[in-house]
Amino acid sequence: IKKMGFDDVITVLEGFSSDITLPNGVKADFAVAEIVGSVATEEGAYATVLDAHRRLVKEPEKASSWIPNRIQTYAAPASYTLHNLFQPPAFDWSKLDGEPVRFNCRDNGLQLLSNPVLVEDISFADIARYETKARDYVFTVDGERVKDNTFTFFDELKRNRLGKAEAERVALATGSSFTGMAMWPRLILDAEEKIDVNSRSFPSGGHQRSHWQTVLPIMCDLPVPVKGGDEIAVTMNFDAG
Repeated sequence: IKKMGFDDVITVLEGFSSDITLPNGVKADFAVAEIVGSVATEEGAYATVLDAHRRLVKEPEKASSWIPNRIQTYAAPASYTLHNLFQPPAFDWSKLDGEPVRFNCRDNGLQLLSNPVLVEDISFADIARYETKARDYVFTVDGERVKDNTFTFFDELKRNRLGKAEAERVALATGSSFTGMAMWPRLILDAEEKIDVNSRSFPSGGHQRSHWQTVLPIMCDLPVPVKGGDEIAVTMNFDAG
């Protein structure tokens, strides 16, 4: 900043926003925050923004006071190649101890079984009124997705030098199986909600380039067989605090 000649214009206060106080009792016109995880609140956005809402921002209940204005998490049931390729007793998925597998958003080893659903939605301007509670969701397995996913899995397995017969076997098994709930973030940047940042294609949840990962908790040791029309019911609760 000094090198660019802005040291008499910009003052840098080093530290976590929750640990600092703005000088002379002033408050900021707006806040810019990139504390969004692959599950939107996993990096502490709720507690951090709530503190800034109370202490640091001049008009915290205005949407235009925040960039981003809103953060969201989308989810859909998913199939995963390695969950079908590596199984007990040779491989013990329980050793993950509840930690999700994290994927590059372009990794074709993970495919969605249904259309995504919004499961977490936090407006920074309204964060003081945000409530965390368990919510129930029902997803219907899409038969067309199952078919398309199977072809994609086969191509991906062949690309990774699996023999044709084994690639066919694993692709068929994976395409018709449920591993867990895939989750990823979406950001709405502006108050008018016209500018967004999507870590996966919106609204389909398709693959695209992103520095955010898709997270997938492995929900059981063995994949669960599914077919088009099956329903997957889950209860989700986010500890945003």
